[in-house]
Amino acid sequence: MENEKSSLVLVSDIYPDNIIVLPLENRPIFPGLTLPLTFPGKKMVEYAEHALESNNGFIGVSLIDEIDEENILDSRLHKTGTLLKIMKIINKTDDMVHFFAQAVTRFEHIKTISRKGIPHWQVQFDYEEKTSPPAELKAYTLAVINSVKELIKLNPMFQEQMRLALSQVGMEKPGLLMDLVASFLTADSNKLQEILVARDLFERSEKLILLLKEEIEVSQLQQDIQKQIEDKVSKHQREFFLREQLKVIKKELGLEKDDKSSEIEILEKKIKKLHLTPEADKVVKEEIEKLKTLESGSAEYQVSRSYLNWLTDLPWGIYSAENYNLPKARSILDADHYGLKDVKERILEFISTIAKRGKVSGSIVCLVGPPGVGKTSIGKSIADALGRKFYRFSVGGMRDEAEIKGHRRTYIGAMPGKIIQSLKRSGVSNPVIMLDEIDKIGVSYQGDPAAALLEVLDPEQNSDFLDHYLDVRFDLSNILFVTTANQLDTIPRPLLDRMEIIKLPGYILEEKMEIAKRYLVPKQRKEHGLKASEINITDPALAKIADGYAREAGVRNMENQIRKIMRKATLMQAEKNTDKININQKNLTAFLGQPVFSAEELYKKPIPGVTLGLAWTAMGGATLYIEASAIPAKSPGIKQTGQLGNVMKESVEIAFSYVRSLGKKEKKISQFFQNNQIHLHVPAGATPKDGPSAGITMALALYSLASNKAVKKGIAMTGELTLTGKVLPIGGLKEKIIAARRVKVFELILPAENKKNYDELPDHLKEGITAHFVSQFSEVLKIAYPS
Repeated sequence: MENEKSSLVLVSDIYPDNIIVLPLENRPIFPGLTLPLTFPGKKMVEYAEHALESNNGFIGVSLIDEIDEENILDSRLHKTGTLLKIMKIINKTDDMVHFFAQAVTRFEHIKTISRKGIPHWQVQFDYEEKTSPPAELKAYTLAVINSVKELIKLNPMFQEQMRLALSQVGMEKPGLLMDLVASFLTADSNKLQEILVARDLFERSEKLILLLKEEIEVSQLQQDIQKQIEDKVSKHQREFFLREQLKVIKKELGLEKDDKSSEIEILEKKIKKLHLTPEADKVVKEEIEKLKTLESGSAEYQVSRSYLNWLTDLPWGIYSAENYNLPKARSILDADHYGLKDVKERILEFISTIAKRGKVSGSIVCLVGPPGVGKTSIGKSIADALGRKFYRFSVGGMRDEAEIKGHRRTYIGAMPGKIIQSLKRSGVSNPVIMLDEIDKIGVSYQGDPAAALLEVLDPEQNSDFLDHYLDVRFDLSNILFVTTANQLDTIPRPLLDRMEIIKLPGYILEEKMEIAKRYLVPKQRKEHGLKASEINITDPALAKIADGYAREAGVRNMENQIRKIMRKATLMQAEKNTDKININQKNLTAFLGQPVFSAEELYKKPIPGVTLGLAWTAMGGATLYIEASAIPAKSPGIKQTGQLGNVMKESVEIAFSYVRSLGKKEKKISQFFQNNQIHLHVPAGATPKDGPSAGITMALALYSLASNKAVKKGIAMTGELTLTGKVLPIGGLKEKIIAARRVKVFELILPAENKKNYDELPDHLKEGITAHFVSQFSEVLKIAYPS
């Protein structure tokens, strides 16, 4: 064999030139070590067996230079590795081998060859001279030993291994000593690989000394950190013991009480300020006596203390001073809300009744109306008008009865229901409590919150309201409950019976403009840091916003549009240094884009089979045409389109049957229906529609088609129709009249029973309107065909 240095070598020291090399992932192995190794994979098992059979147990290992994630055997390895002698296979399975091996010497890769389909490395080994080392090398070795001793002092983790290495290997074997020391270091694998590569002992010792210095610095830093932590812990412990001693001394001298005594004293002081009921007083005293016997560290003590805190935090017998000044109440309502005259009158009647009786027992208000009409703010205004505290919480989506009546104290994290919580937060026994979104309350397997509210909102029961957590009766009869809802259909009937309904129908265009000028524009100006002199929105622009961008019943969307204008205005000021921004009809689209709602267009000329109806939507009132067309057919009938709901489909059937029944008197109509199939359509087809109020409009469209006579121009109608021709009343009259005014239709046909609703409308809304009130469809025909 060739060797780097020519010297005599024993036959037992001669190693095979060609060896299998296994990859190492974490760190290299240094010569001189005896250690167990585990290699997973079927190929690894095969290679280990081959080494035992063919290479006398010799096998190589080398650190991975660049790993192949899919197949680790295809990874690129470092050229320098370590030759191992497998001493014993400890454990072997089909896909894992675990053996005990001795690291013998270094080798360097020359080339890769294949034997029996197994890749082998042709290598050159490092044979160290067995002569006495020179003095300079001894000095280096001594420097390594001194660094190791310094490291042992700092890090006891290295103590046993390093002492063993120093005792077994002396100065006469510097290379082996350096390898053993390097194998115990925690340095980076690449730095350890550099030491393995270094065959020259001087170079190896220099690299090792540098690594030892780094290890010493890390250990020194670790020791400093440990010392700092120990100092802090000992300081905290010392302070803790001193504080505990001070507490005991103060307690013995009577200068201070322990935590439990202090808490009980605080509770007793709170009780003296309250006007507890006999039942509550008895429970509180029993709990305090129980608290005195419990250890402050026990779980039961915490539960009992929490329960007493809740009992004593409630406003037993504490009431806010009430104000029954009706002129002041009226001025507060007028200042906070524009329009809603009928609603304000109802609220003032309500307040005057409370003032007369001196209590609110039996008074529960339910404000019903579309989103954004001011239901919540009206509730706040009622509280202000009465001089009471106001507390609001939403019951929308509530599914657990315990949210209202509390959890039983047996459960972890139990607490009272929302009603008791609201009393604690308001601090008085007579607040105004608003239950928002009562129409959206849920039901689940955990109970029915609506059923739990029956006791809360029942004047006959709520004077003795029993919360599950408190388990003590509390009088809720002094609370004024105000609820809000968008619709009444989803509120359970027993709950609805306990409330007085006040409807907020929404705002007309003129009211929206006034609200915007008085409240919305100033509010948004202030929120965006703008002055009145810096921005101006004209009345026509406000009218266009209300009609083209925010046509819903409330004003929430209108406020959003004004907010959008203010944001654009602040941007213009920042970028263009504009002093005054004026928003009018012409430049409004530059701030808000194109209008969301387009103006409804009317037919220029009346057409047989086409009538104009009035409808109510969530966005307010709307006008819609009913179109009827005839198709000659042998099998007569009717089909309808326009995404109609079930109620509206029934209205079509009723109108069709009724108009066909008129054929008994008019043969022309009878023949028409016998020879034609009718198609009735309600534009726009993409919008779902439902409701019974289009009955007379559909019947008139069918009559107009059958008689081939167009309905007179400029007339709109609404009303439910029966099979006998009777016209029934409808809802949403105010919104429908607003819709008619919007398209400049001033002649209306309305059900006779809605005359009382029409008379209650504001005069400015009825101005210029000619309203015909009908109770039979025959009257509709006389108005539609006056000739």
